[in-house]
Amino acid sequence: MSDPGSVPRPNSARRVLLASLAGTTIEFFDFYIYATAAVLVFPQLFFPASEPASATLQSFATFALAFFARPVGSAVFGHFGDRIGRKATLVAALLTMGISTVVIGLLPTYATIGLAAPLLLALCRFGQGFGLGGEWGGAVLLATENAPPGRRAWYGMFPQLGAPIGFLCSGGIFVVLSRTLSDAQFLAWGWRLPFLASAALVLVGLWVRLKITETPAFARAMAEEKRVAVPIMAVVRDHTRALVLGTLIAVATFTLFYLLTVFCLSWGTTKLGFTREKFLLIQMTGVLFFGAAIPTSAIMADARGRKLTLALVTVAIILFGLALAPLFHAGTAGAFAVMIVGFTLMGLTYGPLGTMLSELFPTAVRYTGASMTFNLAGILGASLAPYAATWLATHHGLHAVGHYLAIVAAVTLAATLLSHETRDTEH
Repeated sequence: MSDPGSVPRPNSARRVLLASLAGTTIEFFDFYIYATAAVLVFPQLFFPASEPASATLQSFATFALAFFARPVGSAVFGHFGDRIGRKATLVAALLTMGISTVVIGLLPTYATIGLAAPLLLALCRFGQGFGLGGEWGGAVLLATENAPPGRRAWYGMFPQLGAPIGFLCSGGIFVVLSRTLSDAQFLAWGWRLPFLASAALVLVGLWVRLKITETPAFARAMAEEKRVAVPIMAVVRDHTRALVLGTLIAVATFTLFYLLTVFCLSWGTTKLGFTREKFLLIQMTGVLFFGAAIPTSAIMADARGRKLTLALVTVAIILFGLALAPLFHAGTAGAFAVMIVGFTLMGLTYGPLGTMLSELFPTAVRYTGASMTFNLAGILGASLAPYAATWLATHHGLHAVGHYLAIVAAVTLAATLLSHETRDTEH
């Protein structure tokens, strides 16, 4: 029998990167199909008693619920990730997210069961957020804790690639459905197909993750008995500065992304005259730039440091916020410009973000700390972003949405400048 305290056989680079990428791709696919349905489907099928604008806001409220569930998931899955290991916790998080998503595809609508329909939808949405709260941090640690020296940002960007890939898959399936089904068919049953299809993706993700071994960093922590009893308490008590700064460093990333996806899809299709299919294709074009920018920023972060890379991109996000309204009002060309520039900036800020957040915390509390910063930023930056932006645009004009983004980015810039460079920290 092998020594239980020994360090396990290292994972191959291919296995590590595939496992971290596969899981986050599935998780973000599940998350994005809900975001798209929250704009296109749920206001009509789960909140039909309200007038259209109120129904959309109520649908956005269920969208926001997941972001409040994510820190809960961070605390729970982070506890077990820091206590028993990254591998088992990642499998549990993936199952939680996947089951919640499939059940949404089976839910009866308001016309069938009345008020119970939106309540069940909200419960499933909470389950999605709870699972994703434990998924992201573990996937980043799986990559970075297996990375060779000087390559942590490069390895850490692979789970980040799950975001654009998941979005392209979710947007693509909605485009196909829009082209092959009538509006009546889509609302009757077509919208359920992406949620049900995620079951197959989850099985693939589980198969990949069950083949990996524990990360060397966590194995050493076990062998040296460096684990803490209650990781969330240790993070709050002993790493308060890292928790606060890490949260604020990530907040502009969330705000930018969910303005570009949920709000812009809603505003473009309801106020600017774009069809659902056309605007989804415009968004997917932008997401290609998102995916290309992620490895670019990872190379910059390994070469020049995380702090400098994120600070420069955040300045660009402030400028983009000030230009958002005139660009978005400039017809199809303007919409393409908003998506391409916005998603390029998103990729540049998102690529090194996971690596930096994980480097702010020591191994014993890293799963909990990185997950908490990321998901608290989700509450501050994304949970209410579609709701707030819709309200601002309706009452004060689209320029107010751009100013909202610029102000959030200024907060992120201040937090980034107050942080320390993490590139050379031990991992």
